Amino acid sequence: MTLKFIARLRSSRVVVQDQQEVPDQAAVDGGGDGEDCCWAKLPPELLREVLLRIEDSETRWPQRKTVVACAGVCSSWRLIVKEIVKFPEISGKLTFPISVKQPGPKDGLLHCFIKRNRSTHTYCLYLSLTNALTDDGKFLLAARKHKRPTHNDYIISLRAEDMSRGSSSYVGKLRSNYLGNRYTILAGQSAHIGSKMAKNHSPRLPNLKHASSKVHLVNYSMAHISYELEVFGSRGPRRMQCIMGTIPTASLPPEEPARARSEFSGRNTDIFQSNPIAHSEPASMGNFLSGSLCRQKNGALVLINKAPRWNEQLHCWCLNFHGRVTVASVKNFQLVASPENRKIVLQFGKVGKDLFTMDYQYPISAFQAFAICLSSFDTKVACE
Repeated sequence: MTLKFIARLRSSRVVVQDQQEVPDQAAVDGGGDGEDCCWAKLPPELLREVLLRIEDSETRWPQRKTVVACAGVCSSWRLIVKEIVKFPEISGKLTFPISVKQPGPKDGLLHCFIKRNRSTHTYCLYLSLTNALTDDGKFLLAARKHKRPTHNDYIISLRAEDMSRGSSSYVGKLRSNYLGNRYTILAGQSAHIGSKMAKNHSPRLPNLKHASSKVHLVNYSMAHISYELEVFGSRGPRRMQCIMGTIPTASLPPEEPARARSEFSGRNTDIFQSNPIAHSEPASMGNFLSGSLCRQKNGALVLINKAPRWNEQLHCWCLNFHGRVTVASVKNFQLVASPENRKIVLQFGKVGKDLFTMDYQYPISAFQAFAICLSSFDTKVACE
């Protein structure tokens, strides 16, 4: 019964109205909230049982689009779907567009990858669908670099074909300073959503075809990224820190000393060789994580890059990416909460000419992880 129901639902004309918002702003194409359709008249007990089975069976993309379609049928369906679909930090699944701004899973790294287009200065983030380093992926976010006289902006959007700041698909942006050693992650938020919905006395949402794609957005600072300057011209790995202003330090408790498992459970870490990150001569690493790179900022979580080790045989700096990075690059990094904490919150590395892996987990979101990785693409005038 459930399989027939899914097949019939997929063939129906069900869409999600606004991909930037949570599913309570979804609507049936041309039918407002769809309360008059036959799907809205199903008994609540039966409907809940059917939706629970769909949620349990459609665990991966592209099959998971059925769950999104269910949230777009009518308000009664949306309420149940919102209740049974768990947040990414619990379920480890990215279901709705709002999921890219919610913290990642707590039980392990979520595998993603980034494709770079040099000619158009665009970057696309995809969710990995298999354990392979490259696959078709599920599109999540896109970014385009805009060069300014005094800084660079990376506009981040839910749609690769619409990356303007005034669009409803706008998520936020990454802004750099002139030297490319300091960045600010700015998240976009609609300034009028609350007042506009309050004035709308109709129970039906406006039709997608008649709604304006231009919305008034305000940006608020979410995080700050800084790269340490090499004032004496010594070359070596980049040193960076990320001050997550919206995430408290308590959200990531210190790792237990006796804990010995790796972030990739079920694997023997001894069989993985360290991956090179930079082919430069060794410099003094005694102060790699010293000074400003280790100070807490008013209770906010501070992430620092894990210190690499110099490999005498390869003559390069190396980090263990557990097989997720295959090409040496100065852009490769792993972020941890402290030098003693082995839990990797974010790792980023090169696997092809314009292909990079991005793995992240709680407490940062896909949007924050993507923005941090975008900062690594920029040329650092005095940092390397």
